[in-house]
Amino acid sequence: MIKKVIVTNYLGESLEMELARPEVSGLAITDIEGLGPVKATINTSEIATGDGALYNSAKLETRNIVMTLDFRFGTDIETIRHTTYKYFPIKRYITLTFVTDQRSLDAFGYVESNEPDIFQAHEATQISVICPDPYFYATNGKTLTLFSGVNPKFEFPFENNSLTEKLINFGDIVHMYENVVTYKGDASVGIIITIHALDTVKDIVIYNARTREVMRINTDFIQTLTGQAYGAGDDIIINTKRGEKSVTLLRAGLTTNILNCLGKGSSWFQLSKGDNIFIYNATEGAMSIQFKIENDTIYEGV
Repeated sequence: MIKKVIVTNYLGESLEMELARPEVSGLAITDIEGLGPVKATINTSEIATGDGALYNSAKLETRNIVMTLDFRFGTDIETIRHTTYKYFPIKRYITLTFVTDQRSLDAFGYVESNEPDIFQAHEATQISVICPDPYFYATNGKTLTLFSGVNPKFEFPFENNSLTEKLINFGDIVHMYENVVTYKGDASVGIIITIHALDTVKDIVIYNARTREVMRINTDFIQTLTGQAYGAGDDIIINTKRGEKSVTLLRAGLTTNILNCLGKGSSWFQLSKGDNIFIYNATEGAMSIQFKIENDTIYEGV
């Protein structure tokens, strides 16, 4: 059950609309369309001499969320109407957060229309939002899976019951070449891999044990492109998210495109629902790597 909807406009200003307490915001949500899975377009090729067709590909259409808002709970109808103009500005980017009993999900889109019916006894408006990305994203942000590095443990409030023993743990040093990324979303999603070097590292290889896919980074190409070998303080950041695929080098605050360093036949990893096992190694300096994977959790519907 949906508890509330939060809209955040392009300026970062938010309005919270509780379904059970419309008098707080002055806006009563009476209907929302477009919260289920988006319709897919299936592309096929007809068979000239046979029955049916051959499957080619499939894609999801854009999401269209249409909300009907009733103004009758506001003390000043005109002020409430102007509030919708503020938080649902035409052609502007907004974020819609849907809080349910089990999830909190974000949808990102642009306001297509805001159509108030001013001359009705009970004034209301219908707002249409077009979301180019058809998926909902978990509001709690990215999930981090640490393979090698420092896992922070220090939290506030804290308590130290001894003046002689070292009871406060600021962090744990973790080093694993293999780890499991557990994904709970509905649809496959790309990942962001960050490889931080503590010393000279050569030729990194990453495996997805579940799909048998592999990704290779040729570090000799990094030296050719930048004039300096991949080493201490450098970060390689690999983004496999659809529409954002990239391989970059972060060195001394400067970002360089190193897509050409990707080995021939490398795959752009995607997480599927369940356990995804990743393994990494290097021909030299594997112990000098700090390695982590971040991912969004996406859902097909609320």
